[in-house]
Amino acid sequence: MIEYREDPGVISAEKLVGGFFEGWPFPPSPELHLAHLRSAEVAVLAVNAETEHGRRIRDAIGGGALTCFTPLLEVLPEYRGRGIGQELVRRLLARIGDRYSIDLVCDPGLVPFYECLGGVPGTAMMWRNRDAVAR
Repeated sequence: MIEYREDPGVISAEKLVGGFFEGWPFPPSPELHLAHLRSAEVAVLAVNAETEHGRRIRDAIGGGALTCFTPLLEVLPEYRGRGIGQELVRRLLARIGDRYSIDLVCDPGLVPFYECLGGVPGTAMMWRNRDAVAR
C-alpha cells in the first residue's frame, strides 16, 4: 500500500537506497538525496507503508512566492504505470500551483506525461555536471 507524505523528515537515508537516479552515471548517495529533499520548499513522497521505503518522490525549490523549479520525479521501475507519479505531481501542484511560474526540465520522452497533467512544452537551458562524483 502506498502512502503519500509531505514531510521528508519521516524517511531516513537508508530507505532511499536502490533504484533512484536510474541511468545517472554518478548518482548521489542516499544521504545527499535526503539532504536535497529536506532542503526543498516542498517535497511529496510516495512511501510503501509496509516497508517505509520511498518509492517515488517529487520536490520543488522556490522562494515561497513567485516562482518555483521542480527538479526531480524519481520513479522506481517496479512502481511505474500505477498512477503514483501523476498523483505526486497533482499533490505538488496543489501546494505550489498559485505561482506565476512552475518550471520543470525533462527528457523529451517524458513530455507527454507532463502534458497530460497540464504542462506546456517550452525551451530550457541547463548545465549538468554529470561527471561529478556523488557525495
